[in-house]
Amino acid sequence: MTQLILEDQHGETTMVNMGPQHPSTHGVINLRLLLQGEVIAKIDPIVGFLHRSIEKLGEMTPYPGFLPYTDRVDYLSAMFGNQVYCMAVEELLGVEVPRRAEYLRVIACELNRIISHLIAVGTMAMDLGAFTPFLHAIRERETVNDFMERICGARINYSYMRIGGVPRDLEPGLDKDILKFLDRFEKFIPEFNRLITGNEIFVRRLIDLAVIPAADAISCGLSGPNLRSSGVDYDLRRDRPYSAYPEFEFRVVTGEGYRGQTGDCYARYWVRIDEMLESAKIVRQALLGLPEGDVKAKVPRKITPPKGEVYSAVESSRGEMGCYLVSDGGEQPLRVRFRTGSFTAMTVLPKIVPGLMVADLTAFFGSLDVVAPEIDR
Repeated sequence: MTQLILEDQHGETTMVNMGPQHPSTHGVINLRLLLQGEVIAKIDPIVGFLHRSIEKLGEMTPYPGFLPYTDRVDYLSAMFGNQVYCMAVEELLGVEVPRRAEYLRVIACELNRIISHLIAVGTMAMDLGAFTPFLHAIRERETVNDFMERICGARINYSYMRIGGVPRDLEPGLDKDILKFLDRFEKFIPEFNRLITGNEIFVRRLIDLAVIPAADAISCGLSGPNLRSSGVDYDLRRDRPYSAYPEFEFRVVTGEGYRGQTGDCYARYWVRIDEMLESAKIVRQALLGLPEGDVKAKVPRKITPPKGEVYSAVESSRGEMGCYLVSDGGEQPLRVRFRTGSFTAMTVLPKIVPGLMVADLTAFFGSLDVVAPEIDR
């Protein structure tokens, strides 16, 4: 960090490292703060502690062999890493994914979105001193994890999707079990809201705090809930349709109409609460309308796409997750790059944080729902 010459009225400033190991940084991230008393004068995010060279590994691994690495781009939303990479390779190959497989992908991804958002709202409450809501969120998350295990055999790093579709169909009875859960989950959200969302202490900690105007959200490249909470009505599932999403009805949730200001910490929290209900709605439609047919298209055992480049993108839990692939006609990509919502969210910190109290930084950072591996890759 460049040496700063900001001083308070007594000529005193303090440099403080928040992290890289800190309970409120949601991963191994270093936030270097210049303080004037308890007020933050400047913040410098220091990233790179979790860099694993995933993108370089993608250039050294055959196309199918790279799929397990995509789980690690965002370990809380691994399905989206699977999907965006498969979509990119499928576009290079010119492969059409069977309709039933697209439905199964949507079911898996929206269940994953619920899992991720439960962690987001639960940890945000815990960061502000409320531990009980986190346990309630974890209870529901574990139930969904049970379904994910029955879908693909794993609870976190799924490696579920394949180039051309998915490896297997739903096991008998799983659809009915998920529908029963959705009936209960749609009642759980109001219960969770009574527990913490409407808690006056929680509300006062978040409303009107760290407001990100729509123009700033766009200029900083925010996406997903962080963008929509600033009032920008944009969702890749609707505005750049992919997979089977055009066949489902759902509402794009924006941060308008809640207590406080559009774009504040409370709006970012509420958007994720409402998005879980929309995900439940999508999963229900997909299960009730699941078409017959194959779950995987026929692709060559040895995958060698023609020369070319492609960028595919999906609406992940943390916003736009994009995959840029360049093929030189060989068995492995020439270039692999990922775009992630957590990385772009870090760009807004230097613009919004100065002037906040240190305690408020905890609330703001939690509201961004940053996952460290998604920053570093």
